[in-house]
Amino acid sequence: TMLILSYITWDIDPIIFKLGFLKLRWYSLMFLLSFYFGYKMIKNISLQEKHDVKSLDSLLYYLMTGTIIGARLGHCLFYDPSFHLNNPLKILAFWEGGLASHGGALGIILSTIIYCRKYNESFFWLISRLTIPIALAGFFIRLGNLFNSEIVGNETSVPWGVIFIKRTDLIQMPRHPAQIYESIAYLCVFWILLLIFKRVKEKRANFLLLGCFLVSVFTARFFIEFLKVKQESYDAGPVLNTGQLLSIPFILIGMTLLSISFKSTQQRLKEIPL
Repeated sequence: TMLILSYITWDIDPIIFKLGFLKLRWYSLMFLLSFYFGYKMIKNISLQEKHDVKSLDSLLYYLMTGTIIGARLGHCLFYDPSFHLNNPLKILAFWEGGLASHGGALGIILSTIIYCRKYNESFFWLISRLTIPIALAGFFIRLGNLFNSEIVGNETSVPWGVIFIKRTDLIQMPRHPAQIYESIAYLCVFWILLLIFKRVKEKRANFLLLGCFLVSVFTARFFIEFLKVKQESYDAGPVLNTGQLLSIPFILIGMTLLSISFKSTQQRLKEIPL
């Protein structure tokens, strides 16, 4: 008892309310909030840059579909492929939990490509601007994970350690609140991207925004993974886990985009007469 009183205890019900067979979960609310604010944000950006996004409603449906399908397939195929390939109907059981952010990222990219091809939009303009609300969505979704008492950290003695009471499958010891670490990191990325968007001219912002997003988000994810409890026994690699290995390609792509952006800026500076 003394140990529990010395640290933060987390015993929040993940369900906000029940109405018959209907349940509203905190995670679902956070997910909906991320799309709501994302829609508002990309609309404001379009108006500010006088860019005619022909059908924002369609874009919302594309992104929601791509995110959910990508995140679910990512969880099934990246983290437990043997089970789900042997039980393919379980892939459809998204209500049982299991969404992977790396799969969600790929789903967003693919759905944005399909949307841009259909509506003749600029892919790099749109995907670079989407990074701003996506970073904010990461903040909300990790808060949803906190309410679900999932993605918890390793045991720790830091004073802000959290005892997740509902995690009866784990030893009731204070743990790193890994969800809060990621949530704060993504909120910081959101503000950085917003600052870049406000300060950098439209043409230069494309690769800079996307590159900064990929490097910062997945670097944060890479290092925070060291503090997390392994999700499954098969994910316990000798050095890096699945989440870290999947983050590396995104980081490398982001570094490439940043390099292209900086080289382009240097070239423009050379062309300015002194």
